[in-house]
Amino acid sequence: MNLFRNLLFWIALALLGALVAQLLANDRGYVLVRYGGNDYEMTLVGAVLITLGVALGLWLLWKVLSLPFVAMRRHRKRQARAHLTQGLLDLEHGHWTRAEKSLALAAQQEDVAALASLAATRAAWQRGEPDAARAHAERLAARHPATRAIALAELALAEAHPDAALAALDAPEAQPLPPRGLALRAQTLVALGRAGEAYGLLGALRQQQALPPARLQEFEAQWAQAGLLEAADANVLADRWEALPKPLRSDPAAVAAYARRAAALRWDDAAARSVEHALDTQWDESLAALYGSLPIGAVDARREHATRWLQAHPTSSALSFTLARLAQQQNQWPQAEAHLHRAIAQGAGAPAWEELGHGYAQLGDEMRARLSYANALRAARGEPVEALPGRDLRQRIADEAAIEERDEHGMPRLRG
Repeated sequence: MNLFRNLLFWIALALLGALVAQLLANDRGYVLVRYGGNDYEMTLVGAVLITLGVALGLWLLWKVLSLPFVAMRRHRKRQARAHLTQGLLDLEHGHWTRAEKSLALAAQQEDVAALASLAATRAAWQRGEPDAARAHAERLAARHPATRAIALAELALAEAHPDAALAALDAPEAQPLPPRGLALRAQTLVALGRAGEAYGLLGALRQQQALPPARLQEFEAQWAQAGLLEAADANVLADRWEALPKPLRSDPAAVAAYARRAAALRWDDAAARSVEHALDTQWDESLAALYGSLPIGAVDARREHATRWLQAHPTSSALSFTLARLAQQQNQWPQAEAHLHRAIAQGAGAPAWEELGHGYAQLGDEMRARLSYANALRAARGEPVEALPGRDLRQRIADEAAIEERDEHGMPRLRG
């Protein structure tokens, strides 16, 4: 293709010369060249044609002399592409050593150096040579700094060194990061316990389409929860909560994260109100269970809320468990015991049995405490539990009534 273009150029140049000669036909001009004591006379047309002929001859001579070098260069390119193809196939097939060798040879050709060095990095890592992998990645520093940063960050994350990964990605020469680098940076920030900063990258990740929308939505929820749990003080917690989109502020997992962190920061009112608002809006068993386990005060108010919810959700085992915990915090063991038995009958399982064991242990009822703890282990393993002694018929009937549900016609129905 290059030879054809060059030929067209010289043909066009010859035609242009012929046109100039035609224009000078009436006045051919006069050219005198004096060199070495000799005079050379010719017309202007003749001088132009001689000059063109000399230029064409020099060009042909250059082409002839450069042919071996051109052939050698093309041979090296073909070899590099062959090494690259074979190396990528070996990498796919799991021949790590052979793949690294072929890819290192391919990396000597500038046209494919970036791809070959990156693949060689992965081959060296797969064969258990992280130092060799980093050496391959460093070859990208001069002409492909962003690719080098991504490769080094992946190696650092694989070795559980997120600080080194972040340092590689934040290097000035690697900016601006491509979509893959931006996604790695968010992942690195999460690994460093800085999920709030990772959450701030979601807009850029969406704009660059760095991850599929479903994956971004999943990460949005995860990073939001982690960011809430990482909040250093109440002001940061409030800012991050207000910055969440409205649907996410109704998500039970996000509400639970906010409530736990607010309780840890001694922001009791905010912790309780967030769960109460979420449960009043949409019922969730996990939040109902959390409501009774939050390490906050206002036990009377929480118990009042839970009692009101019990009227609308009488078969909620989490709510019965919460009421038991709240009653226990008020040292009202008979009520707590009744709620725990109700929760067990409704399927609360091992946690309720364990809480029952704690209560009996505090009362000094060693036999029932041991049996309750044993039942907690049995329930966790999915094995049948043993009935506690001393439960009369009226109490057992009450336990059975606790698992009563209503069918679509509003008729009573027992869970089997």
